[in-house]
Amino acid sequence: MDLGLFKPLLTSLAMPPLAPLLLALLGVVLAWRRKRSGLVLITLSLAALWLLSCHGTAVWLARHALPQFEPVSAAQIKANQVQAVVILGGGVLPDAPEYGGASQPSAVSAARLRYGIWLARQSGLPLAFSGGIGWAADGMPTASEAEVSARVAQQEFGLALRWSEAVSRDTDGNARLLAPVLMREGVQRIALVTDAWHMPRSVAAFQRAGFVVTPAPMGFTRPIESPLLQWLPSAQGLLASRQVLRECLGRAVGRFTPI
Repeated sequence: MDLGLFKPLLTSLAMPPLAPLLLALLGVVLAWRRKRSGLVLITLSLAALWLLSCHGTAVWLARHALPQFEPVSAAQIKANQVQAVVILGGGVLPDAPEYGGASQPSAVSAARLRYGIWLARQSGLPLAFSGGIGWAADGMPTASEAEVSARVAQQEFGLALRWSEAVSRDTDGNARLLAPVLMREGVQRIALVTDAWHMPRSVAAFQRAGFVVTPAPMGFTRPIESPLLQWLPSAQGLLASRQVLRECLGRAVGRFTPI
């Protein structure tokens, strides 16, 4: 069995909301014998869950816990002699009833694809897409991220992908498996499209694979609500915090083994 199959489970155990909830449950157990210690642990766990569910926390974490990347322009891409725009997959919706059951890009993949196509048109560069079926979707009856995105790019944007890699299952695989596809045609200098919170690991992975990378980040974690609302818990805030914390965990673990 491939150890990568355990990545989604281990990540869930270490990330909110499950990690704070498990600590709160441990506090409940402790409270039977050590009431004060148990209550303190429950309080701290729920407070952590509250904070991590605030979009303001996600914005703060994104600015202070991860390396920062600025948006790229077509002029910068030209100056850096970029040869291709590379888009990284971010998941698929296996079954979209509104599209007759056909697989569709997830919200993350769709946003990356849209920006990558826009950037390719602005710069006049060809497009490459990398993404198979992620570890979390193992066993699901779905097409790969690359297959779905190639179809959407052609049907909805009228643009064909020059290169497509549909086997990788994580960020390291994106770089490792796309490298021979592009380098066979002499492509080594790329503009890399992914979310800003995902860019640190992505740049490192593609540099290890031998590419000269110009980061082209999108999906920045920025304030989207009034100051009051962004400090109230929400599902959107929890998701944003989880994404940033997952990248922090990935970078830490990646020092010992690529993720």
